[in-house]
Amino acid sequence: MANLDSPQTVRASSDTRAALEMRSITKRFPGVIANDGISFDLRKGEIHALLGENGAGKSTLMNILYGLYQPDEGEILLDGQPVKITSPRVAIQNGIGMVHQHFMLVPTLTVAENIVLGMEVGMTMDDGRRTTRNGRLSSVVRRLLGLLDTQPPIDRIRKIAQEYGLEINPDAYVKDLSVGLQQRVEIVKALYRNAQVLVLDEPTAVLTPLEVTHLFETLRLLVAQGVSIIFITHKLKEVQAVADRITVLRQGKVVGTTTPHEATEASLAAMMVGRTVLLQVDKTTAEPKQIVLDVSELTVMNDRKGEAVHQVSFTVRAGEILGIAGVEGNGQTELIEAITGLREHVSGRVSVDGVELRNADAHALIEAGGAHIPENRQRYGMVAAYPLTCNLVLSTIERAPFTQGVIGTLNEAAIAEHARNLIHEFDVRTPDEKTAMGSLSGGNQQKTVVAREFSRPIKLLIAAQPTRGVDVGSIEFIHKRIVAQRDAGVAVLLVSAELDEILSLSDRILVMFKGQIVGEREAGVTREDLGLLMMGKDSR
Repeated sequence: MANLDSPQTVRASSDTRAALEMRSITKRFPGVIANDGISFDLRKGEIHALLGENGAGKSTLMNILYGLYQPDEGEILLDGQPVKITSPRVAIQNGIGMVHQHFMLVPTLTVAENIVLGMEVGMTMDDGRRTTRNGRLSSVVRRLLGLLDTQPPIDRIRKIAQEYGLEINPDAYVKDLSVGLQQRVEIVKALYRNAQVLVLDEPTAVLTPLEVTHLFETLRLLVAQGVSIIFITHKLKEVQAVADRITVLRQGKVVGTTTPHEATEASLAAMMVGRTVLLQVDKTTAEPKQIVLDVSELTVMNDRKGEAVHQVSFTVRAGEILGIAGVEGNGQTELIEAITGLREHVSGRVSVDGVELRNADAHALIEAGGAHIPENRQRYGMVAAYPLTCNLVLSTIERAPFTQGVIGTLNEAAIAEHARNLIHEFDVRTPDEKTAMGSLSGGNQQKTVVAREFSRPIKLLIAAQPTRGVDVGSIEFIHKRIVAQRDAGVAVLLVSAELDEILSLSDRILVMFKGQIVGEREAGVTREDLGLLMMGKDSR
């Protein structure tokens, strides 16, 4: 298995020839220059990491490469030949594949159907067999009409999956797969289309540590076969572990290109942000006071009607941060959803400051003085079509000064001023406060959610994966805000798949395994001790 602390053990050699060149790429949006004369090259058989803050221009550059945007200036070369990529279909035809941070899969279709979905007439397999025999119909329609010979595609899917260590069942439905397996489907889908340049956008954002290790092993198999990979991430340890070269963007421009041997995490962070970044959380010893959150004998079911949480009990006191560690999928998501009123619980009770919350009532948590940074911001933390002005008052829209008069008329001026203040305070990168939330980068969406939840007086903060998809400068900022909430007497419940985050922020740590609390540790516990507990083994 790849060791993230020993990058030399996983480094691969790469060809010096350029598989891809992007020369002087410029892209303007109203009020913003997203890419300002960016030049970037990718060598054959290398992993080239692209680093940058949220809004630095990484996604725009890759969307240009994939044909989703057209550059205002500049050119793209593949194997030294200029190409004009006008759409994703043209990108695929030119051997470019992209795995987006939010997967582009249809949950109700099988793995095989997702992989061949959208392939047009005339596209052939490696063995020369054509994928269709009857016009430009979707794979689902062809299957329903009995017109698709599905066996050759399934055989090839299995062959690709086996060759690159991406074992998946072509007949399985995507909705039944874990996040890690869904990512495998996306990678196989790109390889099925003969991708020679593969773009991975935040590929580890939702993976467990073990899945990250498996992914890195797969990437090395890919580059050994001549595939060239662009790896977009915010995680500096991963860059050091897997990349051959690193290019850093800041404010739409290239700051520099380096290698893991020449750079450190601190120097990369400084390149990204333009200043020295504190990578360790600076906090004093906690002074816990009265119990704020009391969870007693809570049992919760998952979506498949199986028991996800079994009789879990714990308390969180004012002025402390209680961290919950564990490999994702061990009941943390269902636990937090039950506490915050997003999921009903079978038995047990939840109270905030002595007031019992009703089963599955998210509004009750807000009224009790609770704030929630949800694990899934797109599903529970925002309304993508609404502007930032609306998203920043979703929890407080009925309160003064945002609503005025007897009939509850919205105070648009107060809402807009509130939004502008939070955008400035939390450094949300957006053209203005009227921009639709869904058009922001994932990291800026997260900063907007955090800004909203921190903008009102609270007694309890529930932070689930609070820095997921956020750059290193923003992580530092959010961590400082969480500690400040603790020091102001707020009770903080933190759930994170990032061990470093749990270890840096928590005053006490609980570990969940198979829906139960299997251990409690104080601050200062070792990674090894926590790691054993996360596997259900107690070292004591």
